[in-house]
Amino acid sequence: MNGSPSVLAAADSGPADDVPACVDDPTTLCAKVYELSGLDWLATNAEALVEKPAKILLVVVLAATVRLLVHRAVRRLTDRTATGAVPTILRPLRGRATGSGDPLEQVAARRTQRAEAIGSVLRSFASFVIMGIAVVLVLGEVGINLAPIVASAGVVGVALGFGAQNLIKDFIAGIGIILEDQYGVGDVVDLGEASGTVEAVGLRITRLRDVNGVVWYARNGEILRVGNKSQGYAQVVIDMPVAHDTDLERCRRVMQEVADAMYAEDEWATALLAEPESLGVEQITAEGVFLRVQVRSTNADQWRVGRELRMRLKERFVAEGIRTPPPLIGAAPTAVGAR
Repeated sequence: MNGSPSVLAAADSGPADDVPACVDDPTTLCAKVYELSGLDWLATNAEALVEKPAKILLVVVLAATVRLLVHRAVRRLTDRTATGAVPTILRPLRGRATGSGDPLEQVAARRTQRAEAIGSVLRSFASFVIMGIAVVLVLGEVGINLAPIVASAGVVGVALGFGAQNLIKDFIAGIGIILEDQYGVGDVVDLGEASGTVEAVGLRITRLRDVNGVVWYARNGEILRVGNKSQGYAQVVIDMPVAHDTDLERCRRVMQEVADAMYAEDEWATALLAEPESLGVEQITAEGVFLRVQVRSTNADQWRVGRELRMRLKERFVAEGIRTPPPLIGAAPTAVGAR
């Protein structure tokens, strides 16, 4: 008689012992999991098996979503930059430029390339920052101590800051060159000790080739000034020397006629952007009088225009009997070259 109640009590207390203690608080995740599944082992390990994987999944999804949105915004920004309005300085050329060498098409292609380069840099930087933050958050959820990692990253960052400061300087300068469009592939530039045609523009170095065929590699961080001879448009300026007793007004009219005749030809319609101007006397020296004529041309045709105009002016001067100044007797050879 006394044994049966104890056996029944033991039987009744057995299943109760299998119930997790966390079910006493119905607001906990353990209680909710036990209520839904009825599995004590799943409820007991709910934090490790449900909560942390859910948080990690949420971090990954948010990181991927933010990265997608940022990439989309950067792509829209760069597309708008590449297809924006044409610079005002080239708009008068619309009715004159034709053919595959249309400067408007060249400007559009260059802006597209620059926009693509900027977009690539921005997307890579955004991906690096977003994924870096996501990795740190995931490691924190897994339970890895981030203090040694952060400390090590700080030490590595300081070491890189001192050891690779020139490299970082070059990269930052390269980004500035691309963003500001200081020069691009095909431009003729003067970088100080090196000048020539740009063949490649990178984030670290700029490669250009001079008139002798020598290839120069210039670090972007060492470029202090840039003289771009072929951006937007070029101004061809020619000074013609004449004798002191020349009729200067007649000579100025002749120079204007020669330049206007060249401007009116269809062959030069795509190269000359504005009507030529004969500015008159530019300089008076012991050698003679120098008269100046200038004409605006496309950046690619400036040297061709200058050579053709000089040849025509010289031929017309000979035909009109306009004398060039005679050489000075006893003058030092370096005097003329120094002018």
